[in-house]
Amino acid sequence: MAKKVVTLKRLIPGLIIGPASWLGPYIVMNSLFLPALIQHLDAANKIQLVALFSTCGMVVAAISNMLAGALSDKTRSRFGQRTPWLIGGSFVFMLAMIAASMAPTITLLLAAWMVGQAALNFIVAPMVAWIDLAPKDSRGTASSAYGGLGMALGNNAFNVVGAMLLGQFRLGFMIFGIITFVGTLIAAAIVREPSNLDDAIVHKDTTKKLSLKDAAAIFPSWHVGRDYYLALIGKLFQGVGNFAITGYILYIMTDFLHMGSQTQSSIQLINIIMLVFGILMGFIAGPISDKFKVLKYPVAFSTLFLAFGALMLFFFRNNTGIIVYAFAAGIGMGVWNSLDNLLNLEVIPDENRVAFFLGVYNLGNTITQAIAPVLAAVVISWFGFSAIFIVSFLFSLVGGIAMLCIKSVKR
Repeated sequence: MAKKVVTLKRLIPGLIIGPASWLGPYIVMNSLFLPALIQHLDAANKIQLVALFSTCGMVVAAISNMLAGALSDKTRSRFGQRTPWLIGGSFVFMLAMIAASMAPTITLLLAAWMVGQAALNFIVAPMVAWIDLAPKDSRGTASSAYGGLGMALGNNAFNVVGAMLLGQFRLGFMIFGIITFVGTLIAAAIVREPSNLDDAIVHKDTTKKLSLKDAAAIFPSWHVGRDYYLALIGKLFQGVGNFAITGYILYIMTDFLHMGSQTQSSIQLINIIMLVFGILMGFIAGPISDKFKVLKYPVAFSTLFLAFGALMLFFFRNNTGIIVYAFAAGIGMGVWNSLDNLLNLEVIPDENRVAFFLGVYNLGNTITQAIAPVLAAVVISWFGFSAIFIVSFLFSLVGGIAMLCIKSVKR
């Protein structure tokens, strides 16, 4: 059966609004509102509690992401494979964030946050698979819309508004939870994913017992999936390098750079600069990739900008370091977000499980936000705040090297 295709006229707006609607609110709540509420409830243990929330979130995200991808790959509905799951996930996420906003204790906050983590991944895994609906010769443009534009808006634009609500973080949870649900609905309505009720259903022998070999086959061997695993390794290292800084940006401003009353304006400045460059890269990276058939090199080398930005904060512990970091990280993340999903799509080992493998890959957008604060908490405890910039530098470089080792994508 012919592969279903959605025109770029419909797909691109959906691929911009969709990821912005889930990533933006999540970034704001994870990096600003959650640390602020944790500090409000238990200031003495805030560093350790952020790490605890991150560890629990990492486990929940990993399980729910793979489950969401696998279920959407097998879904048959008049609304397509992905739409029912991402709308349901966004609704539950909204309810979980409203519950989090009302949490009177750390225990209840943790419970609401974990439900939200699970629901979030039922948006992430199905939505990224929309890229596969693009015409074959325009997938770079579609990937750029999702990662370069949609994720740039999500990563940075929402933080500008979120910083204004730092003093009303409980209200912020509610507002941004609602934004996720409404934005996802709008994106789904624009894309109008085709029905797949007419797709052939593969019937399996349900009487056969599942063996260890069958279970292991969920993930292919290194020989079969080498390039996919390298892309995943690159994503994880790059993500930790990025979120080691952004996950602690509030505490970096207050406890390391001692910005005081300028904390809010400094966070806004970083995000405005990164937003501008992220959008710029989103407009040009995808079309250039399509035109010149270049993909691996820009993705790999984008990590150099992240590594450079981290060093600037380490050496220039003032407004100069903040501005240079914002410029470098804006360019690096703009190129990376524009093209890394397409690179992963090119190395997927099983075309019948696109959402599953893309979903696992995109754990890099959530699981690294869980790993990075845990690692950062340990590093801060042992060596102080300044050491996390060296960690960011090293992890970013390793991520780029892993991408360069991919063989099936020549350039």
